[in-house]
Amino acid sequence: MNIMDFNVKKLAADAGTFLSRAVQFTEEKLGQAEKTELDAHLENLLSKAECTKLWTEKIMKQTEVLLQPNPNARIEEFVYEKLDRKAPSRMNNPELLGQYMIDAGNEFGPGTAYGNALIKCGETQKRIGTADRELIQTSAINFLTPLRNFIEGDYKTITKERKLLQNKRLDLDAAKTRLKKAKVAEARAAQLNTSQPEENNIMSEQEVRITQSEFDRQAEITRLLLEGISSTHAHHLRCLNDFVEAQMTYYAQCYQYMLDLQKQLGSFPSTFLSNNNQSSSTSVQSVSTPSVLASASASLPSVSNSIVTSGISELKSSSGSRKARVLYDYDAANSSELSLLADEVITVYSIPGMDSDWLMGERGNQKGKVPITYLELLN
Repeated sequence: MNIMDFNVKKLAADAGTFLSRAVQFTEEKLGQAEKTELDAHLENLLSKAECTKLWTEKIMKQTEVLLQPNPNARIEEFVYEKLDRKAPSRMNNPELLGQYMIDAGNEFGPGTAYGNALIKCGETQKRIGTADRELIQTSAINFLTPLRNFIEGDYKTITKERKLLQNKRLDLDAAKTRLKKAKVAEARAAQLNTSQPEENNIMSEQEVRITQSEFDRQAEITRLLLEGISSTHAHHLRCLNDFVEAQMTYYAQCYQYMLDLQKQLGSFPSTFLSNNNQSSSTSVQSVSTPSVLASASASLPSVSNSIVTSGISELKSSSGSRKARVLYDYDAANSSELSLLADEVITVYSIPGMDSDWLMGERGNQKGKVPITYLELLN
């Protein structure tokens, strides 16, 4: 029974405190009550904490988008993380592209120029996919996790203590308001020559001293927590350096992989690059023929490539013909093209209006369009 009475009294006290805070807060908003202002240093610390929380959340969310652009995959990872389970392993985008290229290369034939190039490109894409996984894992551990720990740990504690400080401030100002009202009532009583119990003033003054002490103590606790934001910035700076180093390693790996791939493809330049579709009146689309990328061909030390770039321009500007050796087998896509066999020698020439990536080729009585990237002009 005594326990029940205690609980009832406690609930009544809590309700009274809540009501007092609500009245004080409302009167402050209406300009009918004074408000104790925090000191400038504490206000600056609070502003710094809010700013840190705001930008930490933005940086964390955008980093997650950078590392995992697929929103569905991010949601799946979040769910598995909350369930404390490991998400199922799936191919990432570079790995999936690499696998498609390898499968296509095997389908077209590893012995053909295009098939061989696709396989080499696919293997490189899969290496990039592995490097991508390592970047995500390293960044999650060394960068995202510390940021998330601040948002979900340190800042939540700061928010809790800040809310307590706000409540203590409302209690203090409510006590000051009651003391002020008690003094006003005492002054009126003196003017009317009526007696006014002094206990009211004494109790109000004592309440102000108690609430002031509790407010000062909570302000000090909050200040100590907020001053830790500087240490948080120092820690996040170290994490940022780790993230930059992880990115640097990733991009260096990707550059090296692509450099190695470029060297491998140097023996059959530009057969893996962007294609130009030739217009045709037939329903069959012309074969996709690679064109030389200037940035790639400039760095390739291939003799045949230099011959193509220098000799072709001369041939196209003249009305003569030249002999050319076929570098790779080529299957004609339609009747306007000429099929080729590796190492055979044919006659080639240009005609007005022809696409820059094609020449006319002749072999005996046969003639048709041939791609210049499959040819090596002979002197």
